[in-house]
Amino acid sequence: MGQTLGCVQVDQSNVAIKETFGKFDDVLEPGCHCVPWCFGSRLAGHLSLRVQQLDVRCETKTKDNVFVTVVASIQYRAITEKASDAFYKLSNTRAQIQSYVFDVIRASVPKLDLDSTFEQKNDIAKAVEEELEKAMSHYGFEIVQTLIVDIEPDERVKRAMNEINAAARLRVAANEKAEAEKILQIKRAEGDAESKYLAGLGIARQRQAIVDGLRDSVLAFSSNVPGTSSKDVMDMVLVTQYFDTMKEIGASSKTNSVFVPHGPGAVRDIASQIRDGFIQANTNSQSCQCASPAKAEKLKAKGRGPSRFTNMVSAAETGGRT
Repeated sequence: MGQTLGCVQVDQSNVAIKETFGKFDDVLEPGCHCVPWCFGSRLAGHLSLRVQQLDVRCETKTKDNVFVTVVASIQYRAITEKASDAFYKLSNTRAQIQSYVFDVIRASVPKLDLDSTFEQKNDIAKAVEEELEKAMSHYGFEIVQTLIVDIEPDERVKRAMNEINAAARLRVAANEKAEAEKILQIKRAEGDAESKYLAGLGIARQRQAIVDGLRDSVLAFSSNVPGTSSKDVMDMVLVTQYFDTMKEIGASSKTNSVFVPHGPGAVRDIASQIRDGFIQANTNSQSCQCASPAKAEKLKAKGRGPSRFTNMVSAAETGGRT
């Protein structure tokens, strides 16, 4: 009914293009307008002033010959003052913008390797925006924002990159684990050293206490029992300790000790047993090595004969008894 009377309505965020006898006449703002068709006036079409978005997928290759798909989002809108240019100069706005995006991306990405492409995607987006702004402003369009929303390399390349990243993280984890084990080993060694040090102090104090106790026992026994010497007291103490040790070994269920046969009386025969053993060993050695009596006399003169050794052991035994 309104068109019959020559009245038209233009919605908000839109403009209408008015023609008179096929020639551009005016840009109609939102609201009600009179378009007398009887005088050759008509609406050629409507143009939206809203921000529109165009997603462009562009496949290209990087400097290191890796093919990637770059996804760019272009946000644009028509300029009200240049609505006639936006309506008449371009027949396919989206295709025109897509061509410019392809041109800029395929000129920028091949200059960068794959890692740099990910790092400098903002620079790529800025280059696309500048090129589009310069080109589309002549056609009545404004580029609001250009975003590089995704960079998709080949699936095998992505898998390889993930494996590299995983290997690097495993290496770091291994280093950290080794450092932790190193710290544990150091702390364990420090604790073991401290434990042994304290154990050594305990043993030293124990032995000192034993020595002090033996000295006091010997002095007390010698003073209380007339006619006993210090040697007699020490022999009795050694025999007592011997039987105490045998008692402790017999009481243990996990004893793994082997004893050379000897008895308590061996305490007094230690010197004679050592002397006889050395004399026998020395005699066997001399019988194997000496081929003549002259050589034996020579060895005796040098102090290696059995008689001198026997005298030394006897002298040591005599001195110990004294």
